[in-house]
Amino acid sequence: MRFKTVALTIALAGATIALSGCARMRTHQGYLVDSLLVDSIQPGVDNRQSVEGTLGRPSFVSQFGNQDWYYVARDMKQLAFANPKPTDQTVLRVRFDAAGNVAGVDKAGLDKVADISPKGGKTPTLGRERSLFEDIFGNIGAVGAGGVGGGGGSGDNTGPNGS
Repeated sequence: MRFKTVALTIALAGATIALSGCARMRTHQGYLVDSLLVDSIQPGVDNRQSVEGTLGRPSFVSQFGNQDWYYVARDMKQLAFANPKPTDQTVLRVRFDAAGNVAGVDKAGLDKVADISPKGGKTPTLGRERSLFEDIFGNIGAVGAGGVGGGGGSGDNTGPNGS
């Protein structure tokens, strides 16, 4: 009986190790970067048509004018149910002058990615911290309180006799 339990435990451990490779995913998103083609783009020689013929249509174009084209590529990995994490990224920027000729080519990688993590799942705000009871009962009597006699009057602050 003890032998069956040990054998079953070993079989389950082996199956777990074998199946753990199935839980690993690697993906590529965006442009497929070919270094030879990217290096063939030369400032002052190429223009928009030749860049589009060589690299294809850009991933996106700059918002302000038609001066910059961006080609974005990202490799990701994900283990089982964890969040995907970038392993490599390339952002290729092709800058054009006013005449449509290439002014420069820039490359950036994962070093330009900003890691933004929310602090405790809450957005910090200015002001004081209020408890649940202060939120529920804090405004009782504060809104529309007219004081003694209903708060009416002329607003000239002269007293009951007008003097």
